[in-house]
Amino acid sequence: MIFEQIPLGGNRNFGYLFGDPDSGIAIAFDPAYVPKKFEARAKELGLEIRFIANTHSDPDHVNGNERLQKRTGAQVWIHEASKFKGARLLRDGEAARVGSTELLTIHTPGHTPDSVCFLLNDTTLVSGDTLFVGKVGGTGTDEAARQEYDSLQRLMKLPDHVTVWPGHDFGVRPSSTIGEERRTNPFLIQPDFDSFLHLKKNWLAYKEEHGIA
Repeated sequence: MIFEQIPLGGNRNFGYLFGDPDSGIAIAFDPAYVPKKFEARAKELGLEIRFIANTHSDPDHVNGNERLQKRTGAQVWIHEASKFKGARLLRDGEAARVGSTELLTIHTPGHTPDSVCFLLNDTTLVSGDTLFVGKVGGTGTDEAARQEYDSLQRLMKLPDHVTVWPGHDFGVRPSSTIGEERRTNPFLIQPDFDSFLHLKKNWLAYKEEHGIA
């Protein structure tokens, strides 16, 4: 399995290129801003981008879809809550196989209603804007925060060794693991939802107090 993190600019966005060497098929995850980076890298690796997988429909994650789709003919995958036209709409728990790799869709609403994480071969989690390194995605309402809390609790049931690859470079390093986030992420060590929500509402003060960038 080939899996590479691709810095994209924007708001420190990350995209990802997955490739199956045996079949030569590639998936571009959230190919925003500079989709040509994905096309060029896939060509270098001898891969063909057949699919574009979006973790959610925020513009800074989908604004490269159309350009990359026109150049490659790739099919767009996104959660059914997005109602994205012309895409394959994914459901929670839906699995797809690319060569020897299984890609599982995990619906993680909160940051947006259509947020998902993609789990590759039970080892690699593309977490979008649901889970960052040491942080979590923004939410606009208490109800959305509740949804996100439940989504994160679900992710915390994954094994410690699963690597976490976020949608933005907002942490002290570009990736993490479920085990590390479970132990150290300020939001994930809260004992209950009320504490989680309180931290969200007081995050700026918490960051200043603890020297978090």
